[in-house]
Amino acid sequence: MKSFEYAAPRKLEDALALLGDTWGETEIMAGGTDLVTCLKQHITEPRRVVSLKNISELKGIHVDRKMMRIGATTTLAEAAEHAALQKNFPAIATAIQNISSPQMLHAGTMGGDICQRPRCWYFRNGHGLLGMDEDTSLVKEGDNRYHAIFGNTGPALFVSASSLGPALVALGATIHVVGRKKAKREIPASEFFRTPANERERETALKPQEIVSEIHVPLQGLKNAIYEVRHRKGLDWPYVSAAVAFQWKGNSASDCRVVLGHVAPIPWRSEAGAKAMEGSALDESVAAKAGEAAVSGAKPLSRNAYKVQLVKTAVKRSILTAVGLI
Repeated sequence: MKSFEYAAPRKLEDALALLGDTWGETEIMAGGTDLVTCLKQHITEPRRVVSLKNISELKGIHVDRKMMRIGATTTLAEAAEHAALQKNFPAIATAIQNISSPQMLHAGTMGGDICQRPRCWYFRNGHGLLGMDEDTSLVKEGDNRYHAIFGNTGPALFVSASSLGPALVALGATIHVVGRKKAKREIPASEFFRTPANERERETALKPQEIVSEIHVPLQGLKNAIYEVRHRKGLDWPYVSAAVAFQWKGNSASDCRVVLGHVAPIPWRSEAGAKAMEGSALDESVAAKAGEAAVSGAKPLSRNAYKVQLVKTAVKRSILTAVGLI
């Protein structure tokens, strides 16, 4: 990898002062599970890497009656083992546990998961974020079996790599970020993930001078679950995931959310899938109808039409999991 300056400040304001004004000038390292790979593969060649490992204010989980606040550098393992998180947000806990690699769980962080770069093999092999060769889309013309079936009418055809994204969007989480002079922003998880229109943009609403500080998840009493379709018990990313959340009163679902993962450049909200659940007693028949509805508008590429059936199955099983039927 190319040489770079390394800094590991102990204060957040010191870390912010070290950040650059343009993407790629400086990179932020939390657990390093994604960044180190990017450095080795020359996907990014920053002048400086700023580590957050020594900044204590970015760690830990705090819970009150209304909110769970998760520090950005809290490890995935720490979050998965937290009793209140397991009780209130099984969708998040399951998404973490499904990663299944002890090394990733103990090094990777909550903030790092939502900020990781796409796993698209064209991007990872030096063909740029959009996988282009001059005016030719390598993704459309080549092996696109793991690429997007939703939100793929533009040049971005990769899928969001975040394991936590679908659950956080379904649960109405907000991502708290801080910039220079401690300027703060609260970004709904549904707006945090972005579809880049060109190579100069990135996949989140973050600016180059900002750091994710906390993830806030409201305690609304929502039933919630996530179901992932994976290659056996491999350590790779899932083919498809589906997160659901809803209010459950009087054997009837309301305020329903269905969010799909690994099928679009962002966690993909399925309004049709949610509508199919609304006002219903969630049995196997309704769950199957929601799965069918969730794939409306899908536009598979040449080699990933199999994801349509996987989405149907993931939505159905996530609903049945949330109500305790499987």
